[in-house]
Amino acid sequence: MDLVLIGIIGIIFLFFLILIGVPIAFAMAFTGIIGLWIIEGPSATLAHIGLIPWEHGRDFIFVAIPLFILMGQIFYHAGLASDLYQSLSKLVGQVPGGVAIASVLACGGFGAITGSSIATVATMGSIIMPEMKKFKYNPQLATGVLAASGTLGILIPPSLIFIFYGVMTETSISKLFIAGILPGIITVAMFTLIIFVRCIINPMLGPKGPKSSAREKLYAIKNLLPLFSLFILIIGGIYIGAFTPTEAAGVGCFVVSIMALNKKNLSIKIFLSATKATVLISSMIFLIIVGGYIVAKFIAITGITELLISFIIDSNLNRIGFLIFLIILYILLGSMLDVFGMIVLTVPFLMPIISQLGIDPIWFGVFVVIMAEVGLITPPIGANVFVMKKVAKDIPMSTIFLGIIPFFVGELIIVTILIIWPEIPLMLVNKMS
Repeated sequence: MDLVLIGIIGIIFLFFLILIGVPIAFAMAFTGIIGLWIIEGPSATLAHIGLIPWEHGRDFIFVAIPLFILMGQIFYHAGLASDLYQSLSKLVGQVPGGVAIASVLACGGFGAITGSSIATVATMGSIIMPEMKKFKYNPQLATGVLAASGTLGILIPPSLIFIFYGVMTETSISKLFIAGILPGIITVAMFTLIIFVRCIINPMLGPKGPKSSAREKLYAIKNLLPLFSLFILIIGGIYIGAFTPTEAAGVGCFVVSIMALNKKNLSIKIFLSATKATVLISSMIFLIIVGGYIVAKFIAITGITELLISFIIDSNLNRIGFLIFLIILYILLGSMLDVFGMIVLTVPFLMPIISQLGIDPIWFGVFVVIMAEVGLITPPIGANVFVMKKVAKDIPMSTIFLGIIPFFVGELIIVTILIIWPEIPLMLVNKMS
């Protein structure tokens, strides 16, 4: 049988496994193993199964993943995430849609700690959704803003997806982190603007919250200073070259632990709960990484990569046309796969093409992460929507998806801005030490 045909059948089989509910890590690994077995035989396949986890799983940069996850888990279990929202609510809660705006800012702040979109939705959703109901927020706006704002967890550094992309493409993770700062700020501003304008037009969507005194606002600012200082320490340290991302993750864990101890919120029980959650999440991510590399090995051997490159080149697509094609592709993939699955199945094959088109790999990393954000809120899969549904069990799934639409459009506007002005993500990168 022709190798390309075997590869196409393998891809169809992979999507079939995903559609029937097989976890993405096992679906990729099983497809890759069966495909390699057919092409190269049992001996070579068993060698790949042994070598791939060893070769890619021991990369030093991967140490940053569990450390950043642990930092976020300590932050959550010690009650610091709730303090973050309460402080922001005191500062901006009095404007139209103030609680929703505070949720965007809180998700951005928590995302900068944990680096995970799903963790951001689950954590901040459980804290903020009762507040939304208390102030009689429209269910569409309440659930839509939380599901969409959770995506900030993978864009605002530190980001687990940037680490994953950087390892796969051998791109500087420090530069990727810095490149995500300005697009992250633009995304927060876009979501805030969407909420504010909609609530000005229709105040019933998001009523104003209670007014806070000047003393309460000053106390809120005081509470936010440690978090702001932590962000400056981690990202500033990477920016000036004082830390590698892995070292920054270790420093971040230490500082968050000190913050929790200072508030007398860190006990042995809380630390063990944070550690347990870190082990579970890290294990899931590493399984996806190993499964992705196995299926990528299979697809590379079939020659589909070269066929795809030839097709793109023969189509004479310029940079804009190619990126529009990718936007459509990622929206379609986002309706079926999670973020790691999308990156594993596309990035290794796209890197040779973006090199030929002269697209900066750092810029492309930001583009991929933003499109992954869009995928997280794209029906029918939309992982963030399902997490939001678990938080707001009484709200129909259709209501959540309708609430996401304005933010979905906002994300596409941001992508368009970055395509028109590609220098935006690279402005800070070009000034790094």
